[in-house]
Amino acid sequence: MGDKMTPIPFEKLLNWVLDEYKLKGTIFGISKEKFYKNVSKSSINILGENISTCMGPAAGPHSQLTQNIVAAYLAGSRFIELKTVQILDGDDLPVSKPCIYAQDECYNVEWSTELTVPNAYDEYVKAWFLLHVLMKELNLSDNRDFIFNMSVGYDLEGIKSPKVNKFIDEMINASSTSIWNECKKAINDNLDKFSSFNIDDLNSISNKICSSITLSTLHGCPPEEIERISNYLLTEKKLNTFIKMNPTLLGEKFVRNTFDSMGYKYITLNSHHFKNDLQFDDAVSMLSRLKKVAKSLNLEIGVKLTNTLPTKITNNELPGEEMYMSGRSLFPLSITLAYKLAKEFNGDLKISYSGGADFFNIIDIYSTGISPITFATTLLKPGGYERIHQLAKNTEAINSKIEKKINLDLLEKLSINVLNDKHYKKGWREATNRKIKSNLPLFDCATAPCNKGCPINQQIPQYVSLVGERKYGEAFEVIVNDNVSPAITSTICNHNCQSKCTRLDYDKSVSIRNMKNIAVINAQEEYISRLEPTTIKTNKKVAIIGAGVAGLATAAYLRRNGVNVTVFEKRDKPYGVIQYVIPEFRIEQSIIEKDFNLIKNYGVNFNFGSKDDFIIEELKKEYDYVVLAIGAWKPLKVDIVDNDNKTINALEFLEDFKHNSEVINLGKNICIIGGGDVAMDAARAAKRLNGVENVTVIYRRTKDLMPASKEEIELLIEDGIIIKELLSPKEVKDGKLICIEMKLGDKDSSGRRRPIETTNTIELDADTVIQAVGDTTDTTLLEKNNIAMNSKGYPITNENYETSIKNVYVVGDMKAGPATIVQAMADGKLVAKDILKRESISKDFKEKVIQVCENELYLKKGILSSPKLNEDESSRCLSCNNICELCVDVCPNRANVLIKTNSDNMNSHQILHVDGMCNECGNCGVFCPHNGNPYKDKFTIFWSEIDFNNSENKGFLLLDTTNNIFKVRREDNSVVTYKLGEENKVSDQFEEMIKACIYNYNYLI
Repeated sequence: MGDKMTPIPFEKLLNWVLDEYKLKGTIFGISKEKFYKNVSKSSINILGENISTCMGPAAGPHSQLTQNIVAAYLAGSRFIELKTVQILDGDDLPVSKPCIYAQDECYNVEWSTELTVPNAYDEYVKAWFLLHVLMKELNLSDNRDFIFNMSVGYDLEGIKSPKVNKFIDEMINASSTSIWNECKKAINDNLDKFSSFNIDDLNSISNKICSSITLSTLHGCPPEEIERISNYLLTEKKLNTFIKMNPTLLGEKFVRNTFDSMGYKYITLNSHHFKNDLQFDDAVSMLSRLKKVAKSLNLEIGVKLTNTLPTKITNNELPGEEMYMSGRSLFPLSITLAYKLAKEFNGDLKISYSGGADFFNIIDIYSTGISPITFATTLLKPGGYERIHQLAKNTEAINSKIEKKINLDLLEKLSINVLNDKHYKKGWREATNRKIKSNLPLFDCATAPCNKGCPINQQIPQYVSLVGERKYGEAFEVIVNDNVSPAITSTICNHNCQSKCTRLDYDKSVSIRNMKNIAVINAQEEYISRLEPTTIKTNKKVAIIGAGVAGLATAAYLRRNGVNVTVFEKRDKPYGVIQYVIPEFRIEQSIIEKDFNLIKNYGVNFNFGSKDDFIIEELKKEYDYVVLAIGAWKPLKVDIVDNDNKTINALEFLEDFKHNSEVINLGKNICIIGGGDVAMDAARAAKRLNGVENVTVIYRRTKDLMPASKEEIELLIEDGIIIKELLSPKEVKDGKLICIEMKLGDKDSSGRRRPIETTNTIELDADTVIQAVGDTTDTTLLEKNNIAMNSKGYPITNENYETSIKNVYVVGDMKAGPATIVQAMADGKLVAKDILKRESISKDFKEKVIQVCENELYLKKGILSSPKLNEDESSRCLSCNNICELCVDVCPNRANVLIKTNSDNMNSHQILHVDGMCNECGNCGVFCPHNGNPYKDKFTIFWSEIDFNNSENKGFLLLDTTNNIFKVRREDNSVVTYKLGEENKVSDQFEEMIKACIYNYNYLI
């Protein structure tokens, strides 16, 4: 395996397309349901030609190979900007791998085609022919409804070189080239395979592949050189010409301020480019002169906005020192530059637009009169090429309304509004790593990240589907199978599941917590009413000390499986922090009571108001197992000097607030120290106190690095509370909180940038200071019972949370410090399972199997949408546990392929990696929910022995077609020669994959 792609001969491509469509109803993985046809017959005129949509792939990974261009066309692209060619090509062109990182905003370290210029030319001609064939054969259009636009770089000498000059001339007239004749002959030889495409259609294919060109110049190219090249392309080649221009035209100050205001402070710019790239005034002057030249030749001159923005590599996103940024973070810059340039020409400027174009803005861009529109980043995300279909449908509706001249009023409004548009602010996509803690398996890799991301592994796709069908009772039974605090977690759970949701890379996460809440509202009380305690199945008894979430969860899981359980709690009510600390404006008392009724009806015994100084050996005389679940109530403190005696603890304040909010008097100005959810609660509670005018949260890092959930931070801001970033409190004196200003240094062990003190101080008004910097466990009970602890004061446990004393467990915050509600339940679930196993009691955790319509799931791919507040939200769930295939979606080269097998030894849906089509861009690894890279870790088909020998991938190479003999690299990395059907040579899974390829996917061989 290497990073070199193997161009596919045209006749093989032709047969591949025909066979795949006939057998599977797809072409290069694009389903026929997503083939775009302009049913309205509307069109838009670009460069004197009518096409049915104004958009397509930008010069880049989606326009490099024939199959890429075909996939883009089928989904709805009609303006194809071919990948750039230059004199430096093939093996002489260094491209570091991986070269693409598109997790949010996109970065890349590749520039022009990785093929040789002649090979690139062949790919473009092959695509030209295939699109003509498919246009007619699939009845997509009666006449050619697409345009190819070539792209060249990077200086005049290179463009005039024999290699690139020949490329340009033959794109203008391809009739004498060998690949043209090869394609024409192959189609003619296979005419009997077509039902609609005929010899007249073949002969009418124009040999003029391109009448336009986009000039891509390296950063730092002098304006006079750009003008010389443009004049050459206009006067000598008679080509409509677009000039790529860079966001650096806006100036470093504007770019830096824009990034900072929109949450991209971490992006590191390179001042060099702003000084040495083309300057704005020079660009305007140059365009003015070139427009006169173009007009005299009856040609168009325009700009391509924008080229990618060079940024420094500071977080090892990609190899090297500098990378190029694109995607949604580039949109505010590109659209602003579009307005500034268009204004200089009173709207009379041809703009080919790229730079963050996607579902959320394409209509707005198009409505200004800008066209064509090209994109790359959005296609690198889940849904891939099939995203184009929705974009095409949306733009088709307004084709007839677009004016030739740019509407400056609309463009100005767009350039202003984008700065406050949530879709382009960094915080819109939750700053989360969607990876789950699992290695990518060779087979059976489909998984629901929401399920794996949930500490108790709730069956989320299943209950979301049932809620969508209004089957609330069934949905609730699925929920309560794993979650014994359903009402509470449907209200205040930190919903880690949503931070793993695949839709984060489409639009917004499915509102999973709200779907749970719908089931709770409609089904929990009825479920409780018919609940009867399970018969006791063992004479062993369990004592649980602490009635917080962890203790109650452990009790519930055990009791409903037939174990006698008693919970001891020193307070009068259950649920600890939730009951006594979390404000009622976040969770109502009725919600807490609803879940406690569930626990009680399972048959758990309770002993409230009990002592809290248990001697475990005494307790074990009556109980066979003991579970410690006392929580973490001991406050941590910031080391500050409090001269005014005005500092209080957040938990103590919140507990007081919950019962005495009307009489608490803390003064006018309240400062909260901390950045977690407790700090958010304390601040919002303080804001509701009589007499309080100002509440300020003090945090030593920046807001985007706060550990509090994004939702809680947003609610805080809505309440009018101010967040003061980069401040470290040191002293309270004379009604002032004195803080040292901080700056961010390198990342620490938490993955966040470390705050470093400066010499500057700042004073804030502070009548009361509330410390919310965390809490820890009181170790008295552990010490009293001689339970072994680590250096941090937490009990030492085994993998099942059993302490140094046999049959004594610890769960919840007491185990390792404050954590989430659902993590506390996960602790209880683990301990309960271990006790049940020891007592040989079968557990009642069951997986719900929901029958899904595969076709409906595939139709959802590539469709972006907005969250809904009701049961219809279920329609946004992609059911990743049934169909994942993200690596198929996001591969520009179509090198990851869905293979359906028929075996009892594996799931029917498997991923096959096609080595010859892969350039190791790495994009599939970015979006795979597992830890791994599909292009390295999935079962692979090889097209040559050289590639097989250069790879470590498990997979096969066909050696003998007649006798079905293969070279196979097995799971243990050993290599064998294998004849199909031969026993004990390869695993059943290997054999099934090879058989599927031979019999059902022969076009891949």
